[in-house]
Amino acid sequence: MRPEYYADLYRRYQTYVRNYTTESIYKIACGPNIDDYDWMEVLMKNAHQFMDGISLHHYSLASVWEDKRPAIGFPEKEWYSLIDSANLMDELITKHSTIMDKYDPEKRVGLIVDEWGSWLAVEPGTNPGFLYQQNTIRDAMIASLTLNIFHKHSDRVHMANIAQMVNVLQSMILTDGDQMIKTPTYHVFNLYKNHMDATKIDSWGDMKETTSYTVSKKEGIITLSFCNYAVDESDEVTLYLGFPIQNVNAEILVSEELDAHNTFEEPERVTVEAFKTYKVDGETLIITLPPKSVVSIYVKEEK
Repeated sequence: MRPEYYADLYRRYQTYVRNYTTESIYKIACGPNIDDYDWMEVLMKNAHQFMDGISLHHYSLASVWEDKRPAIGFPEKEWYSLIDSANLMDELITKHSTIMDKYDPEKRVGLIVDEWGSWLAVEPGTNPGFLYQQNTIRDAMIASLTLNIFHKHSDRVHMANIAQMVNVLQSMILTDGDQMIKTPTYHVFNLYKNHMDATKIDSWGDMKETTSYTVSKKEGIITLSFCNYAVDESDEVTLYLGFPIQNVNAEILVSEELDAHNTFEEPERVTVEAFKTYKVDGETLIITLPPKSVVSIYVKEEK
């Protein structure tokens, strides 16, 4: 459809989606295909007052759409090409948000990123229509980077959903009959759970370009989550928190192999461990992030 035609259809259809109880229906319009900024412009101009949200999809690719690359056994250049594709999410949200701000400066309409994640080749021998792909430490980097981007834009991104959770694309869980394993992506979501319903803290630190991070506070706990997606270089990060640091706990997800992943034979090959390579200097936290790692640090704010 042309965006003008869809905007008219949406305006007409949404009049019949009414609130019959005290629970309000949250109306989400079909948004742009990745970087179709004209679609966003037309739909926001013609219909923003009739919607609560507008959707956006972006999948991370290691190559072009027509050439899905393998989920395991990939070369180092495809480690970075997939990550580059994931980082495009920041540009997409920024540019689409700029258009939305023209018509909705109060940011009432949410940007709903309801499909994201890695899209790679299916596992050999599986039904290609089922999109069953393996999940590696590289996918953990994608999850961490993307969640950090969503936190950065939390004023406009009101909801974000990794679209498939079990056995499809970037899954959190893989099953085979009565067996079940947790993927590296599952562990990233576990490392990030303290950010849910927390308050984002704007902060800065001295770190390399290959390091991404987010910081939030909830119930007296400051959670700092980092991703160092460099293949072979550690990063020493220094953060000033502004209060005496005393009570600290930390966890890490890390691997030496580019395609490290869990299997039904080795379900705990990639899992969360205690993290110790940090030190405290008064109100400053100095962290050494290994390559290919996701780290969450929990600091209890002393009163």
